[in-house]
Amino acid sequence: MNPIRMLRPRVAYRALTVVFLLAVTLTMSAQWMAQEEEEGGIPAYNAGPPPKGTKLPAIMSKADLWGADAQYPYQTHAYDLAAKIPVVLHQQPCYCYCDRIGHNSLHSCFENTHGARCSTCLKELYYSYQQSKKGKTASQIRAGIIRGDYKVIDLQTAASIN
Repeated sequence: MNPIRMLRPRVAYRALTVVFLLAVTLTMSAQWMAQEEEEGGIPAYNAGPPPKGTKLPAIMSKADLWGADAQYPYQTHAYDLAAKIPVVLHQQPCYCYCDRIGHNSLHSCFENTHGARCSTCLKELYYSYQQSKKGKTASQIRAGIIRGDYKVIDLQTAASIN
């Protein structure tokens, strides 16, 4: 039997396999993007403060950060500031889309080390703190985050924000 003819079915099978995997990948990506569009693309947040008597989970202490999570002053300083505005953070979305891993607001990012590792979370935290100090409400801060105003925060100088 001709060896070239024997190769044709294998090549065709491999090509069909690649086409199938590509189709599945595109389908899954389209569903994920459609879900974001359906939800307006805004990650999870709480529309208001927690009900009276409800205690929010604790913001992680900067003393509990170490290694790569405490490599830069802006990482540890962020946890100090987060502890000052937990109710504001509770009402903010987080555009790193960590709601996909169970977070329900920007507050969740600072309950553990996630916030120290994520530039989006850090910039949103510093933006929220600055706006809070200017007297902005949580919903006004949220509108700024949704617009992307937090993106101008320079993390290299953020540790000086008080």
